[in-house]
Amino acid sequence: MLVNPSNYFKHETSIIDEGASIGQNTKIWHWTHISAGAVIGSNCTIGQNVFIANNVAIGNQVKIQNNVSVYDNVMLEDEVFCGPGMVFTNVYNPRAAIDRKNEYQSTVIKKGATLGANCTIVCGITIGIYAFIAAGAVVNKNVPDFALMMGVPARQKGWITRFGEKMDLPLTGTGKYNCPHTGDQYVLSASGIIFSMGLDK
Repeated sequence: MLVNPSNYFKHETSIIDEGASIGQNTKIWHWTHISAGAVIGSNCTIGQNVFIANNVAIGNQVKIQNNVSVYDNVMLEDEVFCGPGMVFTNVYNPRAAIDRKNEYQSTVIKKGATLGANCTIVCGITIGIYAFIAAGAVVNKNVPDFALMMGVPARQKGWITRFGEKMDLPLTGTGKYNCPHTGDQYVLSASGIIFSMGLDK
């Protein structure tokens, strides 16, 4: 059942197919198309000319900027940011003349991750919590929590805080970092970043 439109904002040019689930206070802007099976959380912003397919789950407080298509088998957890024109895929080796709908691969974007403008996320991977994908990067493998990824193909260039600033930590080894903005504590170990949330200042 379509959620009561009074619970969210829908621009008159947008199309929301019957059956889509949309949370409270979400805003859907010009020329966007939401498919019937899509599930979208509350307090999201869906920009202009966005397409959201049927088998898509989107959490709360997600921001999807203009000209993004979220295809089947993509899941966005809470507070994910999708920059303008960034690209998701769901088939690794597409051909126009070959039907590969039964070969869709799942992509999971964990809480708080940022996908920069015009980056490309190759299907079948997981991007960790609060990871940051730089503009124009092409990501074709799993990304650790809090990793800063840049380039084609994307390579890790550092660690980034929940607040969105680069940490003064090596890529490997050990170390500690305290965020001056939030009080969050980060400990680098052999298994990656161990995170303790502080009290936001």
